[in-house]
Amino acid sequence: MTAPLADDQNHFPGLSRIGALLADPGRAAMLWALMDGSARPAGELTMIAGLSPSAASAHLGRLTDGGLLALEVRGRHRYFRIASPDIAASIEALATVAQVSAPQRAVPRPARTVPLEMRYARTCYDHMAGELSVRLFERMLERGLLTQNGASLEATAQGAARFADWGIDVAAQQTRRRRFACTCLDWSMRRPHLGGALGAALLDAWSSQGWVERTLRPRVLRVTPAGQQHFDAFLAG
Repeated sequence: MTAPLADDQNHFPGLSRIGALLADPGRAAMLWALMDGSARPAGELTMIAGLSPSAASAHLGRLTDGGLLALEVRGRHRYFRIASPDIAASIEALATVAQVSAPQRAVPRPARTVPLEMRYARTCYDHMAGELSVRLFERMLERGLLTQNGASLEATAQGAARFADWGIDVAAQQTRRRRFACTCLDWSMRRPHLGGALGAALLDAWSSQGWVERTLRPRVLRVTPAGQQHFDAFLAG
C-alpha cells in the first residue's frame, strides 16, 4: 500500500523534505548546473558549488537519496543528473517563484537581468525555454495545434499534422513513459513554455534540422538563420 501524502494532522512531510534539500546554496548550485540535461562528474559539481570534496560528496548523497538526482557509474567515475523531467520542471518553476518574490520585483515581469542570449533561447532540461519558446508555445495554442486543460496538453489533428512536418510522430510520443505535453513555467519570461515528451521531441527535431544549436555556454541555444526564418514564418502565419 502506498504511503499517504499527508499525515493525520494534514501535514505534508514530503514538501518540507524537498525544501530542506533545496535550501542549501551548494546543493542548489549543483542542481542548477544540471538543468541543461547533462550528466556531470562529482568533481565538476564540487568545483561549481565551491565545496570541499567531502562536503560535496555528502550533499550529492543527500540529493540522490532524496530523489532529486540520479547516479550513473561509468567505470571508476560517478556521474549525476537530474532524476526526471518532472524534477527539472519543478526546479524551473521554483526559479520563477524566486524571481517573482524578490522584493525589488514586486510586479511580475520578464527578468531583464538575465543575459540576452540566455533569455532568448536556452534549454530547460531536455526541452527549449526562453522568449522564443514561450512565443512559439503561445502561437501553437492560438493556431489550435494544442488544446490545454490546466497544465496538461493534447495535440489536435491539425497539430499532429504540423508536428509530423517537423519530423515528430505524435502517436509514438504519446506512448512514452512520461507526460506527453505539459506547461513549464519559464523563469525568465514568467509565462509557460512547452515541456513533456513533445517539448523534448521538438528540441531534438529542430536541432537535427539545424534550426537551433547548442553552444559552449551551459544551457544557451543559438538560433541559426535558417531556424529564425522558419520560426518567424510560423509566428507570423
